[in-house]
Amino acid sequence: MTQPFELPQFYMPYPARLNPHLDEARAHSTRWARDMGMLEGSGVWEQSDLDAHDYGLLCAYTHPDCDGPALSLITDWYVWVFFFDDHFLEMFKRGLDRAGGRAHLERLPQFMPPDPATPVPEPRNPVEAGLADLWARTVPAMSEHWRRRFALATEHLLNESLWELSNIGEGRIANPVEYIEMRRKVGGAPWSAGLVEYATAEVPHRVARSRPLRVLMETFSDGVHLRNDLFSYQREVEEEGELSNGVLVLENFFGCPPQQAAEIVNDVLTSRLHQFEHTALTEVPAVALEAGLTPDEVAAVAAYTRGLQDWQSGGHEWHLRSSRYMNEGALAARTDPLRGPTGPGASAADVRALLAGAGAARLRNHTHVPFQRVGPARIPDLPMPFELTLSPHLEGARTRLRDWVQDMGIFAEGVWDEDKLRAYDLPLCAAGIHPSGTREGLDLASAWLAWGTYGDDYYPLVFGHRRDLAAARLTTARLSACMPLEGEAAAAPANAMERGLADLWARTTAAMAPDQRKVLRKAVDDMTESWVWELANQLQHRVPDPVDYLEMRRATFGADLTMSLCRLGHGPAVPAEVYRSGPVRSLENAAVDYACLVNDIFSYQKEIEFEGEIHNAVLVVQNFFGCDYPDALRVVQDLTARRMEQFQHVVAHELPALYDDLALGAEARRAVDGYVADLRNWMAGILNWHREVDRYKDAWLSRRAHRFVPGALPAPPVPPSPSGPGPSGPSLSGRRGGSWAVPGVPGPGVGTVLGDHATPTPMTVR
Repeated sequence: MTQPFELPQFYMPYPARLNPHLDEARAHSTRWARDMGMLEGSGVWEQSDLDAHDYGLLCAYTHPDCDGPALSLITDWYVWVFFFDDHFLEMFKRGLDRAGGRAHLERLPQFMPPDPATPVPEPRNPVEAGLADLWARTVPAMSEHWRRRFALATEHLLNESLWELSNIGEGRIANPVEYIEMRRKVGGAPWSAGLVEYATAEVPHRVARSRPLRVLMETFSDGVHLRNDLFSYQREVEEEGELSNGVLVLENFFGCPPQQAAEIVNDVLTSRLHQFEHTALTEVPAVALEAGLTPDEVAAVAAYTRGLQDWQSGGHEWHLRSSRYMNEGALAARTDPLRGPTGPGASAADVRALLAGAGAARLRNHTHVPFQRVGPARIPDLPMPFELTLSPHLEGARTRLRDWVQDMGIFAEGVWDEDKLRAYDLPLCAAGIHPSGTREGLDLASAWLAWGTYGDDYYPLVFGHRRDLAAARLTTARLSACMPLEGEAAAAPANAMERGLADLWARTTAAMAPDQRKVLRKAVDDMTESWVWELANQLQHRVPDPVDYLEMRRATFGADLTMSLCRLGHGPAVPAEVYRSGPVRSLENAAVDYACLVNDIFSYQKEIEFEGEIHNAVLVVQNFFGCDYPDALRVVQDLTARRMEQFQHVVAHELPALYDDLALGAEARRAVDGYVADLRNWMAGILNWHREVDRYKDAWLSRRAHRFVPGALPAPPVPPSPSGPGPSGPSLSGRRGGSWAVPGVPGPGVGTVLGDHATPTPMTVR
């Protein structure tokens, strides 16, 4: 069969190495697969299939340093996961049997108990038998923290097969952002990263969920999956009718032929590997110092990082050889004398590809010229299928917000003045996203918007101006101390940002349970820490990787904070598992991405021309594709429309299926429907605000730009004393605008304050 496209030149700077215990692993995995019932008689594989796929070679390449028994166990895991995939295809995908597929998946977590002594059910099929055997053999060597992480990654890998099945049934191809997110779960690379820990060293629990370790895992995952999509396109798309393939996704999004889509996929793959290297060399050492890791723990992180690197190079080498994939001529192409040596690992010696693929992209990431004249901003047609409604309390909220900002001392720090506050008109945004709330609720939403926007302006102006990353980190730590969880003393506010946050925290959490406060504080911490990430990129003059940018943009926008506040308003009617579900997370991410992209479109002139900013989706697309502003704008416009389409798709198709799958009662369904209505108001209100305010208009920008207003620069933060954050500050209750909680009314404080439904509030607007 003719290949649909020529494989591109891959960036792979690490030589593949082969584990000497390959033959042992091959023999063991064959016996094991037969013992589990995966071969003759399974209806899925014959011995010839297993031999041709050669998972022993895959694992010997991807885990070159572990001993024989460990390699055999890891190979058994890969035999199992590929068998699961093919078994699910034959039993459920081909017949579009969603109910049967769900019933099959619901039993599998029972075979992965955190405590190995917990009894498991009797296996009913080879998938269950294999999982029970592998779990019992693996978990005794690992901590409970690892067991829980690995079990969760396995569940994601299994359960998201339903997402693939639903898309096949609907004939639906995902949009690029949705695809990257879901592919990590469906493709199983986070699961593979867990086995890298087993083969090398377990990551210390206290840094396992930190941004640097998370990004290592995610960039590793994206690299593995996008490479697999290139090699498996022919089998998946042309032979099996699969729709979950990155090349097909980009064919559909850009309307281009397979060859061009394959080249773009390879560019994204290269960018993700560059991001992996950047994170490993800059962010991982920093988090090790901040967390105070011991030498042994540092060595464990280094071994794990090397293990992920080995997996990339080894997986590439296996794809070149396995009969499972489209690789005709790939090995022979390396006989070109200009490409250097051939044989195992020789893909890393393609000097020409390294120079062409890596050098130009890396250079482009650091050579953007700031403060270019680009305006006025071009605003394309943007979809908005939802009706806008504004709160009747808007006019009074404007006056009350000005008074609050004055009370907090924000005008005195040289970043904002009253003219800027009027141009930003943040109560207009709050009035659109929270049209039916109380007066007090609108005031609180407006103040959160003002605080988040002020902080987002403050970090680059104050710390970027000084190139003072250390002070930014200290400020972020002090802000966290302004949010006590269980009655401990809060840090005494030392500046306007701390004073504002302490006030908002007291008003918002007055009646919250400690667990609710913990979730909310983490959301605020994630947002403020993302500002430090932006500042670090700014100081390195580094335009972010596209995937990293879009995912971090949610944090800089305050998405988790937005959703935390919104969910609280719907009370206990919605089970926690609903909010954890794939459809609801997809719904939220689509809404947030829509809002973030709208903001980047409107703020392009302000950020690029007047602020010298590099964190803007239009600029990120320009940099990645090497294209001009109009072409990049069209890509971002199209992606904005696709995210809105996905929001509507989830509401129309995925939420009803979720209701049925979880057997939700009428009250819970109404609560989720109310949450959906809030998200619709949120998007409509945000788009309307961007269209109306002066903040993004050329006339106002040309008059004011984004510089310090007259007055002294804010003083550097003061380190906390050794005895703790200090006494609590003055009481912040009872400020202008009335009391912040209604005595005697039960429920979470934010639900009380904001009215019947706590509407999501975007924390930062650029």
